[in-house]
Amino acid sequence: MKQKQKPYIIGETAYNHEGDIDYLYRMIDEIAEVGLNAVKFHLLLNPESYMQKTHPAIPEIKKWIFDENQWDAIIDHSNKKGLDVIALCDDVESLEYINKSKLDVYAVELHATGLNDYFLLEAAVEFGETIILGVGGSTIGEIEYAIEFLKTRQKDDIVLIYGFQDYPTDYAKINLSKMLKIAALFDLPVGYADHTAFNDPNNEVVSVMAAMMGFNILEKHYTPDFGAKRIDHHAAVGKEQMIKIKGLMELALTVHGSGGMKMSKAELEYGNTGPMKKAIVARKDIKKGQKLSPDDLWFKRTEQQSPIRQSQFLQLIGLEVIRDIDEDEIIDYSNVRYNFQKADIESFTHLDNTGDSQ
Repeated sequence: MKQKQKPYIIGETAYNHEGDIDYLYRMIDEIAEVGLNAVKFHLLLNPESYMQKTHPAIPEIKKWIFDENQWDAIIDHSNKKGLDVIALCDDVESLEYINKSKLDVYAVELHATGLNDYFLLEAAVEFGETIILGVGGSTIGEIEYAIEFLKTRQKDDIVLIYGFQDYPTDYAKINLSKMLKIAALFDLPVGYADHTAFNDPNNEVVSVMAAMMGFNILEKHYTPDFGAKRIDHHAAVGKEQMIKIKGLMELALTVHGSGGMKMSKAELEYGNTGPMKKAIVARKDIKKGQKLSPDDLWFKRTEQQSPIRQSQFLQLIGLEVIRDIDEDEIIDYSNVRYNFQKADIESFTHLDNTGDSQ
């Protein structure tokens, strides 16, 4: 999951399934059908390890969770659909389950709520593949603590996911430019988890804005029933929106490019001196034997390509013309006498006439 020019899109299921395993299978199938790269699950085996026993959400959460055997089948089904599996482990028990299993899990993720949870980090070290850290709503110090915890234990395959969910998420608070600073500071791949409101008319565009900045990893909540009031539906998009987002993200990354300074064929053709960039031409008729002066030359676009760059203008001044040149004719080294200067050996050796070092 390195930073690349191609999109890597994660379909987030969260708890939108509300404990209905058939509904979750439907989500997986549609995420694969849309052509996303990965499916992300929230794993929770022991709610009382995640929340206080008296927490009012405990009774409801217990209705949403699956046991290890069910997760075995869910993850295997996702693999067969060609999806990378990302397991966001809310409790230590689910992370330990992933570690001891023989399942094909691409990455485990620690949510921002447990970014500095010592026991979660300790269990994550035992995972053999990519570790994702959710860093939304986290300070630089908290992010640094988690990264250093993993790196000092020889865990270097780390990806940071930036973004947070509000109800609804305010554009002004997303602050995508912060991703650039986080990427530069930690020198790690950074992805964007978008939580724009499902019914916001700008959802698709906002979702791909990080891609316009060169970030190819996107996480989006997905639901088979767009707009239905289920858990985590506030930022969940449906199939139609996800297809649009995928297409827009591919476009954004294509336009963004690699950032390399080598010019493409199209750029080179656009930069041709003559047909595109102005060439140096004779301002008027010039006679053989005449020495060129600035008054003899001009810059014009021409039909033919010129080998002389605009920046070489001053090198032509004072050169002798070896044949008559007509007005508007391109000036190059074939119609002037150009004597290459012999290199002065002293300028390279720094020796004076006596042979002593200067």
